[in-house]
Amino acid sequence: MLMFEFSGDIVAKPRMNQSDKWKNRKVVNRYWAFKDLLTLEANKQSFVLGDAIDIVCYIQMPKSWSKNKKEIMKGKPHKQKPDGDNILKSIQDILRKEDSGIWKFHFEKYWSEHSSGLIIKNIS
Repeated sequence: MLMFEFSGDIVAKPRMNQSDKWKNRKVVNRYWAFKDLLTLEANKQSFVLGDAIDIVCYIQMPKSWSKNKKEIMKGKPHKQKPDGDNILKSIQDILRKEDSGIWKFHFEKYWSEHSSGLIIKNIS
């Protein structure tokens, strides 16, 4: 079993079109920053995404929430956007050239004080 951890803003893959080559859309810029972060960390840790994976993401709670609400929600399942399948697709596209070979995956997302992720590559 191999583990890969990263810390930073977790971004779902946006729908991109031709105009994104010259437009400066915030959602696309956030995705490219996420891609750079994940690629850098994976290279540092010599990590290669396997065929069977477990992914746990911790999504940062909004700054606008009260301390009380943050305390209540900390560690609870994240049931809002970004959708888990879009985050999973983003991670697969970034860390693997051909993601069709992934035959098994498990994905979870939780509320947290800071955004971070943990990918566990199952060797099966």
